[in-house]
Amino acid sequence: MSTETTASVSTHILDTSVGRPAEGVAISLAARSGAGAAWIALGGSATDADGRCKDLPALPEGTTHVRLDFETEAYFSKKQADAQQDAPANRDSGAFFPEVAITFAVEAGEHYHVPLLLNPFGYSVYRGS
Repeated sequence: MSTETTASVSTHILDTSVGRPAEGVAISLAARSGAGAAWIALGGSATDADGRCKDLPALPEGTTHVRLDFETEAYFSKKQADAQQDAPANRDSGAFFPEVAITFAVEAGEHYHVPLLLNPFGYSVYRGS
């Protein structure tokens, strides 16, 4: 949760190829305190059955930039394996984007919800509420 001296971040993933949440996608969070500062890995989590990641680490005081790294390759590999088991003729090439890295600026006291709309050959992000 954000305070007057820190920002907070949340995210979720919708797999737009099936119109459902993307479960089990690993997400890591990093932060830095200025454009020239080094990135500090803060930890991570994975999406739940609703595609939400509810337990990302808190941002340290002084954070100005945040990076969310979504490990999409394992998600699409599992999805492809499940599809081939059900319908072997339904084959695609898996994930064109094996990972998605989203970097954005933050201000203390603000909450940033950053949803990822994902499919095997594209993605989109936005600042949600």
